[in-house]
Amino acid sequence: MSEAGVQTSPKPAADATRPEARPRSRKGPIRRVVEALASLKLTVVLLALSLVLVFCGTLAQVDHGIWAVVDLYFYSIFVWMPVQLFFPRTLQIPLWVGFPFPGGLTLGILLLTNLLAAHLTRFKISLKRSGIILIHAGLIVLMVSLAVYHYWGVEGNMPIVVGGSANYVAENERMELAVVKPKDKEQEELTAVPVSFLRRGGVIRHEALPFDVKVVAYMPNSAEPRPVKASDRNPATAGAGLQVLAVQQEEGKGVDPDQKVDVPTAYIDLKRKGADESLGVYLVSGHLDPQTVEVDGAKYDISIRPHRNYKDYSVQLLEFKHDVYLGTMVPKNFSSKVHLTDDKAGVDREVLIYMNAPLRYKGETFYQAGFLPGDKGTILQVVRNPGWLLPYVACSMVILGLVIHFGQNLVGFLRRKVVTA
Repeated sequence: MSEAGVQTSPKPAADATRPEARPRSRKGPIRRVVEALASLKLTVVLLALSLVLVFCGTLAQVDHGIWAVVDLYFYSIFVWMPVQLFFPRTLQIPLWVGFPFPGGLTLGILLLTNLLAAHLTRFKISLKRSGIILIHAGLIVLMVSLAVYHYWGVEGNMPIVVGGSANYVAENERMELAVVKPKDKEQEELTAVPVSFLRRGGVIRHEALPFDVKVVAYMPNSAEPRPVKASDRNPATAGAGLQVLAVQQEEGKGVDPDQKVDVPTAYIDLKRKGADESLGVYLVSGHLDPQTVEVDGAKYDISIRPHRNYKDYSVQLLEFKHDVYLGTMVPKNFSSKVHLTDDKAGVDREVLIYMNAPLRYKGETFYQAGFLPGDKGTILQVVRNPGWLLPYVACSMVILGLVIHFGQNLVGFLRRKVVTA
């Protein structure tokens, strides 16, 4: 009883065995999305899908060339997987019978996102985890280097006969109908029509063309033309098409299993500008040499050829060697001794290009890639890759990360061994 006559009862003691209730942490929507993207289950699913994609891409090479498969399966957002892939070709299954599947571009972006999200949620920056972080960073740089080359890299060939020179790179993936008017031995007037215009069909008109071009037939890919037979229906009325007939081939397969690009062919009807008068139906193809067309006394050479990227320097082939092992036709060595001349930059020097020893100049790399028939000259592969240094950086980061990670584990193991001893 208190002084005021009011009875008070003591507070009950807190139950020590009952845990104190803590407010639940509320995760925002962004946090939940990041954690979902960082899921290890998602990693396993994406890796499994990647294995399936590689398997199906390997099977697809029965019907398509390797480079067509690379573009169709591994540089695409989605790919249609026909059921025919998994059965012998003797069992004809319509191509529409299949299922959609994420392409290599989609899987690569998701794997990269999964890796970055995992670092944001699970990995903490510390000296102990420096090796793992460096390994993952190297993998990210490697994926970035692949994207840089695919979207910004340029690749082509520079064929040169012995004693001759070249000042352009032929980009085989960009074929065009070239209309050339020779001016003199060193100059020519060129009008180029991309083959995409031929693919569309119809009539091609442009003020720079000396004639209108009506597309009679277009083949995205073709084999070597064959001689014309008496029973053939030959659309050509002039030029090389009078002797040979185009042979269409499946697009993307190529005449050679290792061929990277298709060889387009077309029958074109050349019309006098502004009139319906035909100058002849010509067969033009990447397999054929240029043909001469005369219009109002002027002569023009027409051909389908790779796009030419002209340079402000020239490369002269002084000597070409093609060595084989004794008693065999197995290549032992390819080498090209060239003379590089660039008047603007004041460059005038000789360089020996051979296997694993390329020439690097003005951001481009010249590799020894092949040779002309009869060893009459060389074929240099010219590559411009803005991210050429990234793969080296990525591999160095991964190797350094592995050394740090396993080195830390080894040091920890040896310390425990000493303590227990």
